[in-house]
Amino acid sequence: MTSSDNNSNPLVSVIIPVYNMDRYVEECVASVLASTYSPLEVILVDDGSTDDSLATITRLAATNPAVTATTQPNSGVSRARNHAIEMARGEFILPVDADDKIAPTYIEHAVGEFLSNPDVKVVTAHGEFFGDRTGVWKLPPFDLHLLARRNIISACAIYRKSDWKRAGGYCEHIKGREDWDFWIAMLKDGGTAITLDEVGFYYRIRPGSKRIADRKHKASVIATLNERHAEFFQRELGGPLHVHRSWSRLLNGLNAFKKKLLHQH
Repeated sequence: MTSSDNNSNPLVSVIIPVYNMDRYVEECVASVLASTYSPLEVILVDDGSTDDSLATITRLAATNPAVTATTQPNSGVSRARNHAIEMARGEFILPVDADDKIAPTYIEHAVGEFLSNPDVKVVTAHGEFFGDRTGVWKLPPFDLHLLARRNIISACAIYRKSDWKRAGGYCEHIKGREDWDFWIAMLKDGGTAITLDEVGFYYRIRPGSKRIADRKHKASVIATLNERHAEFFQRELGGPLHVHRSWSRLLNGLNAFKKKLLHQH
């Protein structure tokens, strides 16, 4: 499935939130435009940057008909993604961070999985770190019980716009890990996710990486997840998600046992 048969291919919308990424965004867009898949549209959303990001993405849009640039007051990555997806015309959505890159065949292989299996809701791939750290980021096979304890799906994963709408979009008030919340919202009521056995994206590690910054919001994130997905965690973990996430099922079991003893007395 390449550009040679693009008339029958569904449109894929690649959405790229941009916040002070003038240094990296052009390299990111170039990797998307080098994709073996067609047709594509690229939607860049400047999230109130204070550097030259808006000028750069405006220039990129002016020089390539597949690229659209827009802007919003600084509102965070979830709002920027939702803004872009609201604009998107594609059947499928791929979010890419503005300092990352994708592999040329990633979209082609992912769309192939969707077209061959209607139960698939999400397709991701392994990542490769670059920048301050190198190596392959191997993601485990999809398992709903495991998703309840930790995020096992990259933010750079492909899904249907209709499923984004059904899940209610990205939560705009969670303080980090918005992609984990989104995958729970999308997958808790059925469907599956597939991880391609290949490197699909390149994840830049740098001192200000969001992955690092999100760690300080752990307790707040877990409280929001429990508030939004209480029934899911009850079903998968026997109670709420705890700060020590891998102990959640054990701690919930102990709490249930204590309550039983108290009730007996």
